[in-house]
Amino acid sequence: MDRKTLTDFFEEVETTEEYNGYFCSIAEAISIVVLGSLCGLKNVSQIHQWAESERVSGFLKEKFGINHIPCYYWLLVLLKMVKTDTLNQCLMRWAAQFLPEDRSQTTISLDGKTIRSTTGMKHIGSPLHIISAQICELGITLASETVSTKSNEIPAVQGLLKKMDVEGCLVVADALNCQQKTAGIIVKGKGDYLLDAKGNQPNLEREISEYVRDETLRKGMDCERRTEKNRDRVETRTAYSTGDTAWLYGKEKWENLNCIGAIKTEFEKDGRKTEEWHYYISSRKLSAAELLHHARMEWAVETMHWLLDVHYGEDYCRIENRTIQQNLNLLRKFSISLLKQYKVRISSKRAMSKIMLDCLLESSKICEVLEN
Repeated sequence: MDRKTLTDFFEEVETTEEYNGYFCSIAEAISIVVLGSLCGLKNVSQIHQWAESERVSGFLKEKFGINHIPCYYWLLVLLKMVKTDTLNQCLMRWAAQFLPEDRSQTTISLDGKTIRSTTGMKHIGSPLHIISAQICELGITLASETVSTKSNEIPAVQGLLKKMDVEGCLVVADALNCQQKTAGIIVKGKGDYLLDAKGNQPNLEREISEYVRDETLRKGMDCERRTEKNRDRVETRTAYSTGDTAWLYGKEKWENLNCIGAIKTEFEKDGRKTEEWHYYISSRKLSAAELLHHARMEWAVETMHWLLDVHYGEDYCRIENRTIQQNLNLLRKFSISLLKQYKVRISSKRAMSKIMLDCLLESSKICEVLEN
């Protein structure tokens, strides 16, 4: 995202009512929120106060052509006018450009997050639950979909997959989304799936478990083990995979099912040991090492959700307007994606919070983050 085209980039976003852009355009309002979010500012009030300061307003005018800063109330009005679906489509097109030509090692993870502050808000109704699709290896949010409650997540994920370009990618999802229809949609989109067979697929989980727990059968499976140490905690993950699926009852109901696998995770801390198993099905024949990698990538979207709460306090946002809450969620995820790309580009291991602070203290740092 070139800084010179930031406001131009948002010009295609549509509004719920006719607006001539007098004093401050929609694109400029969105850009102000994105730039403030790059600085780690948690809410619209903080972003407005930052943008109004003499130093920052001069910077916004010089570098981005934003000549006027709207008042706090009007900034909220402009955010409320933005059509969420057109903003989402705009950001989807931006993210899609980062998908590599060879997508065989690209993982797309899907998961939902409830914005807890919207619970009990009379003007919003049921709490907002937002599904996000993450390009895991790049830390970029590819697409989003909003539903009223977590109970509607399954059809929302299926609808989101139909909108996305998943060709050549491996789509990973948790046990809730281990659904035959979901697998079919992914295959129809020329992608592959890796689904956690647990919970709502008890028969599938039991059959894979019995296969893996059989010592004779397990010896014929590919195996990979990795151990990680973090202070006084040791985590050992052992993966098993096989393309032997002909015996699996009901296999034909799962589109292109070609692989089953399992990961045993053992934890050791203060002399105490615990373990847990996860069982998987996939349309791609995965080695045990590949299973370990792609299954671990499922946590990428969880990490992004954690960043939304830690850096932006999303679960404490008290704005009682559904549209504004949705648009802020999209723009925060866009800002995280920009920061992630910056870290990759300069091979930086600095914490994201420190880069945000750099942007807040020295405005020129924002331009560095935005440069391609």
